Parts: sequence; C-alpha cells; structure tokens
Amino acid sequence: MDQRRLIPFVIFVLSLVMLWSHWIEYNRPAPVASTLANAAIPSSATVPAARADDTVPTPVSATVPQATAASTPTSQAARITVVTDVIRAEISAEGGNIVRLELVEHKSTASPEHGFVIFDDGREHTYEAESGLLGANLPNHRTLFTLPADDQALAEGQDKLVLKLETPAVDGVIVTKVMTFTRGSYLVDIDYEIRNERSEPLVAQAYFQFLRDDKPAEQASRFGVQTFTGPAFYTEESKFQKVSFSDIAESKAKFPASANDGWVAIVQHYFVGAWLPPQGIGRDYFTKKTNGGNYAAGAILAPFTIEPGALGNARASLYVGPQDQNKLEGLAPGLKLVVDYGWLTVIAAPLFWLLSLLHSLTGNWGWAIILVTVVIKAAFFPLSATSYKSMAKMRLLAPRLQRLKELYGNDKAKMQQEMMNLYRTEKINPLGGCLPILVQIPVFLALYWVLLGSVEMRQAPWLGWIQDLSARDPYFILPIIMGASMLIQTKLNPNPPDPMQAKIMMAMPIVFTFMFLWFPSGLVLYWVVNNILSIAQQWQITRMIESGSKKPAKAANDPRA
Repeated sequence: MDQRRLIPFVIFVLSLVMLWSHWIEYNRPAPVASTLANAAIPSSATVPAARADDTVPTPVSATVPQATAASTPTSQAARITVVTDVIRAEISAEGGNIVRLELVEHKSTASPEHGFVIFDDGREHTYEAESGLLGANLPNHRTLFTLPADDQALAEGQDKLVLKLETPAVDGVIVTKVMTFTRGSYLVDIDYEIRNERSEPLVAQAYFQFLRDDKPAEQASRFGVQTFTGPAFYTEESKFQKVSFSDIAESKAKFPASANDGWVAIVQHYFVGAWLPPQGIGRDYFTKKTNGGNYAAGAILAPFTIEPGALGNARASLYVGPQDQNKLEGLAPGLKLVVDYGWLTVIAAPLFWLLSLLHSLTGNWGWAIILVTVVIKAAFFPLSATSYKSMAKMRLLAPRLQRLKELYGNDKAKMQQEMMNLYRTEKINPLGGCLPILVQIPVFLALYWVLLGSVEMRQAPWLGWIQDLSARDPYFILPIIMGASMLIQTKLNPNPPDPMQAKIMMAMPIVFTFMFLWFPSGLVLYWVVNNILSIAQQWQITRMIESGSKKPAKAANDPRA
C-alpha cells in the first residue's frame, strides 16, 4: 500500500474501530457474580433485620445494612406522593425511602406525556435512595415511619415543602426524619432529628445509600454507543472515580474507603443521583452486591454522641436530576465531573463552554452545534488547507504514479525509490495530508463526546423534522446527507493506486451511513456540517492547484517529469 495512503487510511479505520469498540463494550452483558462484596463499618453499628427474600452475610465485625431485593418492588408499605414544580416523588413508610421519582420537566422518551422516571421501584428498573441510622434501637431503612395522611404538593407561592416522618419512641429515643423539597431544585435535604431522653449518652451513625440494578439507563440501539452507568465517588484526595457493576460483583471495585469530604453517586446517561454529606465530617464509602442481584453504593458517616436530654442531627443532601454542569458545579466540589469526558476532558470542557455560549446567543442547540462546527473548522483552517493542498498535488501526480506502477510493478524497491524521487522533484511531502488530520482528531472526538453526553441535547429541537437532537433522525435524512458528503469527499481525493484500497475507501461512506442511522441527530448534524465545510475548502484548493498546473502533457512520456 502506498505510504501516502497508509496513514490516513489507518486513521480512518481506527476511528471506525473506536466507535465499534464502544458499541460492543457498553452492550456486553454484565458477568454473573459468584461473590459478594461487603464493606466493614465500626463495631458500634448494628445490622438491621433483612427480609425473607434477602439474606445478610455473616459479618466479621458488622456489615453495611443489606439492601432490598431486586425481584419485587420495594415493599407493600404505605406511600405518599410529594409533588414540586420539577419532581414527583413517592416516599415509602418503610425507612422513608424515596422509591420512585419522576423528573417533571424531562419527558419520558417512551411516553412523552409523562416525566422521565429516574428512581423506580422495579416496574422498569430497581433504583431508589435509602438512608437510616445505626445504633441501639435506632431506625434504619427498614423501619416503618408514620406518614402524613395525604399526598403533599408545593403550593403556589411556596418556596419549600417540609415533610416530617416519625417513629414511635423506643427506649427514650425519638427520631424524626425531615425531608425538605425546594422550588425549582432537584436537591432534597434529609435531616435526622434525634432526641435523647435517656439518662445516658447515645452513640449514633447515619448512612445514605443507593440501590440499583445494572440495567443501562438508555437503550443502546438508540445511540449506537452508550455512556457509563454505575457508581462514582469523589474526594479531594482521590478525585473522581467510576466503579463498574462488574467490578463490584467480582470484589475488584476501587474507590476511596474513607475521607472527610466528597460524595457518592450513581451516574447514568444524562442524569445522576448523588448523596452529598456535609463537608468536614468523616465518612466511610462502600459498595456491595446484594443477594437479590442489585448493587448498593453509599456512605456511612462517623459516629456522634448525643448527651442525655439533648437533640442531635445527622444530615445529607440528595441530588436527583439532570447532569446540568452549570448547576452541579455549585452544589459540591467535583460534582460536575459526572459529565465524564475521560482523557478528553481538557479539550471537551472548553468545547462545551463554547457550545453553551453560542446557545445563549441563538436560543437553539441545533444552530449552536452548526456554529461551533464552523468555529472549529475556522480554527483548523490553516492545517486543513495544508492537508488539502497536499492531497490536490497528489491528485495531479496520480497518472504519473500509475505509470510508475506499470513500469516497476514487479520491483517494489525500485518503485518506492522512483516514487520518492518524484516527490522530491515536485516538492511534495507524502505525509503532508496526514499530520494535520492527526492534530484535529482529539478535538473532533472531544466534541463527539460533548454532544453525546450533554443533557441539554435531550429532547432539544432544531428545525422541521428534527425535534430531539439526542434521538436518531426519524426519517434518516441527515445520515443519508452525511453519507453522500463522505462520498463526495472520497471523489475529491486522489484515486488510490491499489484497486482493493480504492474499493475499501468507496465502501466507507456506506458503512458510516449505516452506523449513523442510529446516532443522535445532533452528532450527525455536526458531521454533516463539518463534511460540507471540508468539501467546500477542499474543492476550492484542488481547483486552484489544478488550474495552476502547467505540466500535464509530459506525464505520459516521463513519469518523473
């Protein structure tokens, strides 16, 4: 294969392989686990009783409270519904757990008349927020609380809705679980008020955890690739760490065991649930796989003492909502990192900032995508021009290179030597069209992940038939235009001397068109605009180079003329 063709061809194929590998990786079934991961907690803790359908392993000292099973909805305990302007939550009397939560302003893809359900009690997913206290006769996430008689709703003009759940006094200890919902906010404040009416001090601990199955949040066939779904931890020392469900099942999960700061979250495409304990309070982080097949991740706060007759508090905030980077940044250090771009973050973060800026000017994410593509193309204009000039010159040399192949086809070494002589004579760098592409690839990949992972694209319309930039084009118009533009680009490039290579290059637009049929239309829009701009630039440069050539007649007689 001609070396001038080898590098761009390899880059092109590697891009295809990267997309394909992501599709395979995120659609591979999770391995069946044969082990159970447990996290030890201080010996002062007690183990809540488990249901008959979920067993607790024998503890070494003590064990994190066992999460509920996956096979049935959370329980048959009474529930109430709490409604604000942005969420609709179902609270169970068992533990005061949030067993179902619907995001009112983010509509369900399957049922647009309903909000997106992020917490679910087993109807589609198992995913809920649980919390409780550890200590003698203290309520945990299995204890029955007393609920208000009626459902609760944030009234007009009311900024906060406070829900108080109580348990009967046990051994002189009265516990009230206070849940505060705020208008316009996806943050729920959880506060345990513990009154010690005994004659001796009371030692207590609070824990906050998520229970979730390992099903992906979105259907993979909708996107072709799928983002990470699973627990994530953050501390100032360890920074952001993701933990796969498979690693938890195999007892290979790595995350900060203890810290005085940070948070624990469950990350999924577009949305996140995060427990945010107060900073400066010691906590132990944990993960485990339950006997029912679910996964738990959470934090146990350091023990605290409540003197006789005193009131103690244990609190944490729960965020359940979209991965809105502007809002997440103000809630907790590092929380915006749940929008994970991996090693491309250093490039992707500025690109998202630029995309948001352009959206503030246009008011439409589709036009913002088009404008950011234009800006990127303009930034790389000199590099692209160098690449296209090199390809245009190579296009002029195609007949002479073909002649060399006919003359020295049986002597590869001689043919390579003559080709290099021809390049030197014409002052052409055969790698000139490759190096600019290498520089641009990280930027293009970073923008790809920005568009794929930004919740702002979800259900955002552009124009006409494109009413959701995060969903595939319903009529496949953009993918077909994208494939046609790739075909035009292929035609503008010099013909490969190798017939097999030429066939492969002609097949690539078809392959990519097929793949992009299921990609989010926002991503396809980016590729279409980028290809159109590339075609315009390449056509203009090729026309200028070819019109300036004054030696086409000698090519047939002397391949090095």
